[in-house]
Amino acid sequence: MLDAIIENGYFYGIVVARLLLACLLGGIIGYERESTNRPAGFRTHILVCVGAALIMITAEYVSRRYAGLTNVDPTRLGAQVVSGIGFLGAGTIIREGVNVRGLTTAASLWAVSCVGIAAGIGFYGGAVIATAIIYITLILLKRTEKHIARKNLRSLFRIRTRNIPGQISAIGCIFGKYSVTIKNIEFLNDADEDEIHIKYFVRIPGSVSPEKIMDELQRLEGIKDVSQE
Repeated sequence: MLDAIIENGYFYGIVVARLLLACLLGGIIGYERESTNRPAGFRTHILVCVGAALIMITAEYVSRRYAGLTNVDPTRLGAQVVSGIGFLGAGTIIREGVNVRGLTTAASLWAVSCVGIAAGIGFYGGAVIATAIIYITLILLKRTEKHIARKNLRSLFRIRTRNIPGQISAIGCIFGKYSVTIKNIEFLNDADEDEIHIKYFVRIPGSVSPEKIMDELQRLEGIKDVSQE
């Protein structure tokens, strides 16, 4: 009886340590997200990390309790966390025109859940090292990302033109002249068969003025209207 009490006390001591570690590591990542006013911040990351850790602790507990009675795979619950966290991450993603916001926060939530899984199963070294790498990525590599973003401007061109042969190719040649990368083209349905509306999602080099591209597009034969967002 005494051995059982000691064993249970030791186990629950480990449970407390793992959950507190998950709380700390999740809070570190959440603090960075909170400081940049992201949709999922300090408390959200802590809850995700602690919840994931608890799932793995529960899986280990079930595995211990029913050892020899049935075949229990403790990794199955963790796998459900990794797949299920995608629904929470999707809620942080917002599309504004050609720009998509919240992808980094969604990724950090997914990564934090993995940290929680590692802490919950007792892989402390992996959880701590992963947290350090995630934090460095969010803090230090943000400057590199901004530097790259300054060199390339994402933009949306809306073009209304007469439906004449070779027009799409002519528009593409103008974009190519200024080294504009066309990321996606969307044709809008229109009742008028003699006219087409096109949306070009593009990436413009920082050295090129969007107004200059618009001016040349507007001078193209058959173009009726050009707007840029």
